[in-house]
Amino acid sequence: MKPDFPLDRRRLLQAAAAWGTAASVGWMGAEASTLSPSRDLSGVTLRVGTYKGLWRPLLTASGQANTPYKIDWRELNNGVLHIEAINGDALDLGSGSEIPPVFAARQKSSVKLVAVTHEDLNNQATLARKDAPIRTIADFKGKRVGYVRATTSHYYLAKQLAEAGLSFSDIQAVSLTPSDGLSAFARGDLDAWAIYGYNGQLARTQYGARTIKTGVGYLSGNFPIYANPRALDNTLRRAALADLLQRLQRAFAWINGNFLAYARAQSAETRVPVGDIVELFNGRSGDYSLGPVSDAVVRSHQDVADTFLKIGVLDGPADVKPLWDRGFESVLRLPAA
Repeated sequence: MKPDFPLDRRRLLQAAAAWGTAASVGWMGAEASTLSPSRDLSGVTLRVGTYKGLWRPLLTASGQANTPYKIDWRELNNGVLHIEAINGDALDLGSGSEIPPVFAARQKSSVKLVAVTHEDLNNQATLARKDAPIRTIADFKGKRVGYVRATTSHYYLAKQLAEAGLSFSDIQAVSLTPSDGLSAFARGDLDAWAIYGYNGQLARTQYGARTIKTGVGYLSGNFPIYANPRALDNTLRRAALADLLQRLQRAFAWINGNFLAYARAQSAETRVPVGDIVELFNGRSGDYSLGPVSDAVVRSHQDVADTFLKIGVLDGPADVKPLWDRGFESVLRLPAA
């Protein structure tokens, strides 16, 4: 849930499962030896990126936190920073939307995408102020519309505008961080706002924002898990990463039947009221899950890259396929529905 993402490093840094347990899945070939239950992982420390209120409290609340290796949690508040840390060998595992890896592909960054989570798209929303004369996206013409550059909000806003026969040149587009966007929205400096997560919920509950459209039908709902290729090449770290991915898969499946417990854990870390978090969950577009890489996931990601090239966010084409690593497919394979 999830920054201005130009192509130089200084500004880059400014930018700010699904079904049951995978433990019963058979391991074959090299993967089996890597994940041998007798392997001692007690000397391994995984450096894992997290967002406030997400993986760290999720593992604890779901009973998956007792790992046979240590986790050094590093709180980074957007996927851009997760990829930057992985590229600089300061992180072993991270996550974010499909957007930051598009730029990583363009920049030849050292990162792999090893799994994908499926999360709520109704909390990715295009909002209008309660007193603004806006009922449809077509009404955005000439209006002050906030968004977060090079994120999911940039992507779905572009799609929604195009669908209404508009482009960014038809609106007064204002690129802001989520927190700055909330302040601007509260002051009345924006007529509308494309935003995601808790900030959008606060705009609705505190300032009466009206939802014009959500990300449903515009976003895939795929949120990649990013991994450090150096960790993947290390036998013990790879085994620990496989175990952590399985724990996260079980935890994501657990969310759907135990959200109140998870909301309380999130609230303790984020200070967002439990009721607001539960309201987001109750209005979700679908259940949470974590699964392996698939052809459809890669195709969806390439569509994002092609869209950003078309609207001029990228300075050239980006081929995302080489970023995707299917090495954990056997341990994350989901049973048939």
